[in-house]
Amino acid sequence: MEFTWILVALVFGVGVRLLRFPPLIGFLLAGFALNFLGYQANDTLHALADIGITLMLFTIGLKLNVIDLIKREIWLGAVTNMLVWIAAFIGLASLLGIIGVVYFDGMDVKNAALLAFALSFSSTVCVVKVLEENGEMKTRHGKLAIGVLVMQDVIAVIFLVVATGITPSIWALALVLLYWLKPLIGKLLHLAGHGELLPLTGFFLALGGYELFSLVGIKGDLGALLLGMLLSKHVKAAELSKALLSFKDLFLIGFFISIGFTTLPDMNMLFVSLILALLLPLKFLLFFGLFTRLQLRGRTAYLSGQVLSNYSEFGLIVVALCVNLGLVSTDWLVILALSVCFSFVLTSMVYQHSHQSYNRFKDFIRRFERPERLREDILHQPRNAEMLVVGMGRVGKGAYEALSAVLGDKVWGMDADRERVKKQRKAGCKIMLGDAEDVDLWENIDHSHIKLILLALPSIGDITNINQQLKNVNYQGKLAAIARYEDERRKLLSAGVDNVFNFYTEAGTGFAEESLTLMGHYNP
Repeated sequence: MEFTWILVALVFGVGVRLLRFPPLIGFLLAGFALNFLGYQANDTLHALADIGITLMLFTIGLKLNVIDLIKREIWLGAVTNMLVWIAAFIGLASLLGIIGVVYFDGMDVKNAALLAFALSFSSTVCVVKVLEENGEMKTRHGKLAIGVLVMQDVIAVIFLVVATGITPSIWALALVLLYWLKPLIGKLLHLAGHGELLPLTGFFLALGGYELFSLVGIKGDLGALLLGMLLSKHVKAAELSKALLSFKDLFLIGFFISIGFTTLPDMNMLFVSLILALLLPLKFLLFFGLFTRLQLRGRTAYLSGQVLSNYSEFGLIVVALCVNLGLVSTDWLVILALSVCFSFVLTSMVYQHSHQSYNRFKDFIRRFERPERLREDILHQPRNAEMLVVGMGRVGKGAYEALSAVLGDKVWGMDADRERVKKQRKAGCKIMLGDAEDVDLWENIDHSHIKLILLALPSIGDITNINQQLKNVNYQGKLAAIARYEDERRKLLSAGVDNVFNFYTEAGTGFAEESLTLMGHYNP
């Protein structure tokens, strides 16, 4: 990648960060700026973008539970949304054609259906990036959104097979043997240790899955995803995902920049792409309506609908294929590229305020809920709890164990990760499933006897939001939190958190104190 690309991406990334927008918006703008300045995308940029998407799908697979994908709200929600969207778009395209809107006049039903299909997909890259930045990958609405994306990927593979006429090789049947190779791959992960060999092993598995599926005529990205899912239960799956995180983010910058190199549009193309961007609220309403009809809570339907309300990079692949087959004009590839960019920007901007907007309109949103509740959406009470540890990862679990040693059953934990909750319940922990950013949760649990809540969460944005929600429900106890940096610690204290533990600084202090205790020099 040329140094100029890195420089422009950095300038735009920092610029939008100063405006408090996600950096990915800056990377998108950087691509258009470089295109305007006369730079051309080369094979290196496209290779970086492809590696970024492959790593992203592999890490998604590492966090997926296959059982989640067969839930009715996921497969039925994904398929029904796509069908309803296509029907609605055909009707809208016909209406726009009748009133003479450029590019829609003269469009037949077949072309409208193909474009609708391309626009029905939500962006895996955008959704995962937004959820990761907000620490919501394992929340109820986050897992629902990821499940819908995976179902869309399956539909995408079927479409590519049908549209191109290229059927998978007979050797594709041999891919089922990967399941029996699972123990061997697991041993490879153990041998990789915890150093530089671990991310290298991750690259080998992700890219190897891509190449293996491509060799037998199946979309390579699906291979990376499925290989990750195969290893999702491995004890080192979470560690491998974290080891690949920085690499994935770096390579994905190449993807966002590459979109801007598609072409420079004229005013008519810009106008039509803005019309398509204005249809995104319709996409949200379809997701929200379907999810609530499938008995999901209003908050889950609202947040997952918002994060899925964008257009996908896969839409560009669909339209590019249609252009090559002579089914649609080349101009539509440019129009969809712009629409994808606009949708990324809108999703990133709107989702930043999604929790606040839900809190503001929650009474209205709840009117659309069904009276029946899915079993996993029923909230449980932390009985007899005086202390509640929110976030039962390594730090939270350590705090829980230390407090439990003193207070016993008066200490409870809470986590949004269902699998983590199940595992820790089996280990004997008093733990409840719950998303601490869910205002419905705090309004429906009895917190009058809870004297202290510890927020062991990585995002200060989440902590600040939870702090405000606890104030809104008149929580009378104390609140403690962790922070990674001193500036984050000061922000949380100024926001009203009673005590903030600087994870990096004070962990060393605690280590030193325990070491001195061994020598008899310290008596806490």
